[in-house]
Amino acid sequence: MKKWAMFFSGMALASVVFLAEPLWSPAPASVLVSAEAVAAAEAMRRQMSSQIVALTTGDIAARRATLDQYYYQPRIDRARRLYPVDERVLEIDGVYTEVFEPAAGVPAKNVDRVLIHLHGGAFSFGARTGGRLESIPVAHVAGMRVISVDYRQGPEHRFPAASEDVATVYRHLLQSYSPQQIGIFGCSAGGLLTAQVVAWFDAQNLPQPGAIGIFCAGAGRFGVGDSLPISRLFGSDMPLGDIAYLRDVDISDALVSPLDHAALLARFPPTLVVSSTRDFALSPALATHQRLVAAGVEAELHVYEGLDHFFFADTELPESRHLFNVIADFFDRFLSPLA
Repeated sequence: MKKWAMFFSGMALASVVFLAEPLWSPAPASVLVSAEAVAAAEAMRRQMSSQIVALTTGDIAARRATLDQYYYQPRIDRARRLYPVDERVLEIDGVYTEVFEPAAGVPAKNVDRVLIHLHGGAFSFGARTGGRLESIPVAHVAGMRVISVDYRQGPEHRFPAASEDVATVYRHLLQSYSPQQIGIFGCSAGGLLTAQVVAWFDAQNLPQPGAIGIFCAGAGRFGVGDSLPISRLFGSDMPLGDIAYLRDVDISDALVSPLDHAALLARFPPTLVVSSTRDFALSPALATHQRLVAAGVEAELHVYEGLDHFFFADTELPESRHLFNVIADFFDRFLSPLA
């Protein structure tokens, strides 16, 4: 329980990006990372240094508001300029979602395919804002409809509320799409939640989606492995503490951490795993890919050099553009086209 709580407090993007130490003394950049990524990291440090106190001492509402205003919104504005989309609100059986479609329209080959997106933020932050930032470029580049789920988080709610909300949206979509036409993806907490909902669907006898993406995360067992101490050396590790949403959970439960359940992993759909070399969650991502392959699942792994957790929040980076094309290609290959 201690390691689980340690990881998830750090996985909040608020804390992930804004720890004081890396702001004041950043590690040298990799010679293999893009100049744009180096500049973006420096700009973030300048931008957020004045918000450290608010992000570490405020209550949950204040921390959310600070993140939304100073971190998410400027990046959402940039993403909207770079990747034009149409956006609308859609309530699905009581669950708030936002729908993103390429501004030029969904191409004919994709009208019967849809992606469910699950935002990051340590099951505490990123509601709606994180959903927009992560969904906009994927919708534009993939040319697919993306439905971002504003799932219930802590401290107001507890596990398995988020899994239940995603299942509600999924059941609704199954009325109009076949399972093989639906993809699910998420980053950080949303990456773990993607794995958790596959386990939830399995337990609820729901058909599995056509493909999934687990980004900036693994399918469980966070806060372990070599990437945690390595990230400390680069100043990209996360703060420690408690995450209310997962308080008192049994981390051995397959619905919480599918990674240690080989029979369950064997029932996973094709899976895209994405991480980066300075991401504290790299080790769980590597273990997830390895165990999925061992279980006979078609799984792909992309690891980006010299970048931190959720590097593609800066959507203009060459590495981010590369990743968006990887995501688009993956779902294009594994989701069924027109019925």
